[in-house]
Amino acid sequence: MNALAATNRNFRHAARILGLDPKLEKSLLIPLREIKVECTIPKDDGTLASYVGFRVQHDNARGPMKGGIRYHPEVDPDEVNALAQLMTWKTAVADIPYGGAKGGIGCNPRDLSISELERLTRVFTQKIHDLIGIHRDVPAPDMGTNAQTMAWILDEYSKFHGHSPAVVTGKPIDLGGSLGREAATGLGVVFATEALLTENGKSVSDMKFALQGFGNVGSWAAKFIHERGGKVVAVSDITGALKNPNGIDIPALLKYKDDNGTLKDFKGGDSMDPNDLLVCECDVLIPCALGGVLNKENAADVKAKFIIEAANHPTDPEADEILSRKGVLILPDIYANSGGVTVSYFEWVQNIQGFMWDEEKVNFELSRYMRRAFHEIKAMCKIHDCNLRMGAFTLGVNRVARATLLRGWEA
Repeated sequence: MNALAATNRNFRHAARILGLDPKLEKSLLIPLREIKVECTIPKDDGTLASYVGFRVQHDNARGPMKGGIRYHPEVDPDEVNALAQLMTWKTAVADIPYGGAKGGIGCNPRDLSISELERLTRVFTQKIHDLIGIHRDVPAPDMGTNAQTMAWILDEYSKFHGHSPAVVTGKPIDLGGSLGREAATGLGVVFATEALLTENGKSVSDMKFALQGFGNVGSWAAKFIHERGGKVVAVSDITGALKNPNGIDIPALLKYKDDNGTLKDFKGGDSMDPNDLLVCECDVLIPCALGGVLNKENAADVKAKFIIEAANHPTDPEADEILSRKGVLILPDIYANSGGVTVSYFEWVQNIQGFMWDEEKVNFELSRYMRRAFHEIKAMCKIHDCNLRMGAFTLGVNRVARATLLRGWEA
């Protein structure tokens, strides 16, 4: 099942549990605005190349829309739509004053030089500058984009609207980015994991962890787990996979990956088939990479007792049902990976106030937001007698529905 179908299914289930008016349910599902723009740039060799850019703005009932911009050859309107909708529920679960958006350009960033990427980013910004803004829609980095991309958007947007650091988040520190932003999603995943384990009378130091994905989110999560005494027994990324039942030396692995750009041939573990990572012997499985990796084919073989969804939509609905029947506790993506957007919110607040926080304050506030959201999800689970995924969806959907009704959507 693709991301849009799965997201719509979860939304409809939550809407039924909440008893939403069918007209309101339909209104909440339809995006506020879908933008498609053509971006033509001169390549370094003098030829012209055209790319298609998208921005889906899903909902703004609770505040300006928020969401990443990805550069990927398979940027697909359906997927962008699903991710924009997920951002609406995610920001509501985290209780930060945003709605959801998502965007991207259909290109392979690896095939473009730095100057071509800059030209492409600036043309895209020129095409959408009047539809984004500090109090309208605030982009952030995503797959294939980074702090430098945000710096170009900020500069191009500021040519039209004056100096506006709060128009994007995930910026370089020198341009008003927040301390702690780079580690935020990974640290948020660990705060969420701690909340779930504490609820079940366990701690990180008692557990064995397997992480699929060792990019920004996975590597930071592994680092924080290791620091808390947790044993990371398996990791994988696109370069390979390795396991060590006695625990991998994460600081050594981070240095090795930094130096070599790969996990392959790292001496502190045995190589393994990347597909076996999802079903390896561990207590906590953390998918940090692609969507749909847990499906009806492999769900029955999962040995982990807890799954923390650090990636977006890593568990298909069919796998969800199989895992629930096995008694596996799944912490859903719209809560588990919300640390990134929460610290993006802190960055936006700092930019608007013109007053920057130290990293200790950023991490303290992130911890507070993640723990509070967990207890609010548990309260919804109790009220509606549902699992954690529906607890999170009912919490998010209810907040957006209430804001929509209070604003007078039928007027």
